[in-house]
Amino acid sequence: MWRLTLPLWRGPCGAAVACARSRRLTVAALFSAPSGSPGGGCEWLAQSAPVHWAEDGLVALQAAAGLPWWAAIVCGAALLRTAVTLPLAAHQGRLLAKLENLQPEIKKLAEHLRYEISVRGRQLGWSEKVARFHFKKNLRRIITELYIRDNCHPFKATLLVWVQIPMWVCVSLALRNCSVGTMDSEVQEQFSAGGALWFRDLTAPDSTWILPVALGLVNLMIVEIFALQKLEVSRLQKLATNFFRVVSIVMIPVAATVPSSMALYWFSSSFVGLSHNLLLRSPTFRRLCFIPRTKYDSETPYRDIVSAFTTKYYFKK
Repeated sequence: MWRLTLPLWRGPCGAAVACARSRRLTVAALFSAPSGSPGGGCEWLAQSAPVHWAEDGLVALQAAAGLPWWAAIVCGAALLRTAVTLPLAAHQGRLLAKLENLQPEIKKLAEHLRYEISVRGRQLGWSEKVARFHFKKNLRRIITELYIRDNCHPFKATLLVWVQIPMWVCVSLALRNCSVGTMDSEVQEQFSAGGALWFRDLTAPDSTWILPVALGLVNLMIVEIFALQKLEVSRLQKLATNFFRVVSIVMIPVAATVPSSMALYWFSSSFVGLSHNLLLRSPTFRRLCFIPRTKYDSETPYRDIVSAFTTKYYFKK
């Protein structure tokens, strides 16, 4: 049983849950600045070592696979998503499942702690304010000990964001350098003829807006699927969902102003990310990734998604 103690304590860091798309607008707005322009605030980053590594990786992948540049970009996005972010997403899923399964225990311990604080407060003559202070301080200590015990501190779940955002930015800037000729004029010439279908020139924006609109639709699909899995939604979660909906829509005109190579990469990355999100709903795949079961898990996740979409958007009165 947890004992009431009154040690000095510093509260744990809250889970800084973020989404990579929340920073894309600021970064993407800089991508369209021409090389060497005074307003090109990303020039210092575009010439950094990680971006050059991304450029070399793209060139090596294209040369080794012998693919046209549009196919190399799509394959590169799929490779990065599968080799880097999918394992991190599975790790995040394990942490979030552990946190979800801790909630009943935390609730029970909080009730017991509230009783102990009430008894101790009457004994020592604490005011309501003092009692509330000691309750919060000890509850934070207990929760921190549970996080340590189960190795599931919420901050660890943000590792995916800290890897995905820099990787997305570096690859985007590498494609921008290839498109504007900053890297190599020969590569730029290959990009100008390395497209397909309606985007033949990868150095020019997609004037048909097909790629930007497809990007926006895929990002909206990701947001909506994430929103549908929440049975109890707080006001903050509603605001966050609406914010990401707006960001997904704003990304459409942003993607229409950058080279097609970047818009193609953004669309491919988002599409593979959507596929991985759906894959992580599979009970079989979750078992393979050793993700603990929670009370919200379903044996028919895809049927549930279709049913939720149908109910929300087609039969909503």
